[in-house]
Amino acid sequence: MDVKPGVLGLLGPNGAGKTTLLRTLATAIPPRQGTVRICGSLVDSSRAARRVRHNIGYLPQHFGFYPSFSVYDFVRYCAWLRGVPGSTVDAAVHEAIEFVDLASRRKDTLKSLSGGMVRRCGIASAIVGWPRLVLLDEPTVGLDPAQRLEFRSVIRRLREAGTAVVLSTHLVEDVAAVCDTVSVLHEGRMIWQGPPDRLAASARPEVEADTPLERGYMSVLTRRGATP
Repeated sequence: MDVKPGVLGLLGPNGAGKTTLLRTLATAIPPRQGTVRICGSLVDSSRAARRVRHNIGYLPQHFGFYPSFSVYDFVRYCAWLRGVPGSTVDAAVHEAIEFVDLASRRKDTLKSLSGGMVRRCGIASAIVGWPRLVLLDEPTVGLDPAQRLEFRSVIRRLREAGTAVVLSTHLVEDVAAVCDTVSVLHEGRMIWQGPPDRLAASARPEVEADTPLERGYMSVLTRRGATP
């Protein structure tokens, strides 16, 4: 898999390996086989992983935070963890918070925010300092339709900024809305990759689904005998 600037969507049934792949790319776990290169650097040791992490922004599906932290405190803490230089960290934190439209809430505690705002704060924590690779695991789970539209707007802006984004999701409509490329995973292997319109064109008429893209996705899986 070669991740380039733009938005890559990961689709696959439960247990396909989407979260494991993101954790591997985030250097949270080592690869079981093969190699990982981040921004051209081979990640083959703990020391190498530490060196590349400033290039990686990672938002797990369930990310932890102190409820009493303000939006600013949380994003600054994540910037410190990733090694954003102290001379630029304050400006980087304010820029990330403004990017996700939370500037007016930067002093508010996380426990006072809605679920959608907490997600946006999580995205700010992943993009602070503008890492070259941003990994998002099921970022729209639990969001209402309006919040998902806001999320898609943020992802489009990341794409326009030239960031490489990997988005893991079960929601095919999110892929259709924001992704340049789709990878379908099954049992730890990538079984299909290409643009969303080509996935839709892979649809078989006998496969039941609500949209052409869903039908294409289901068709790819059923050819492998997978259960979506």
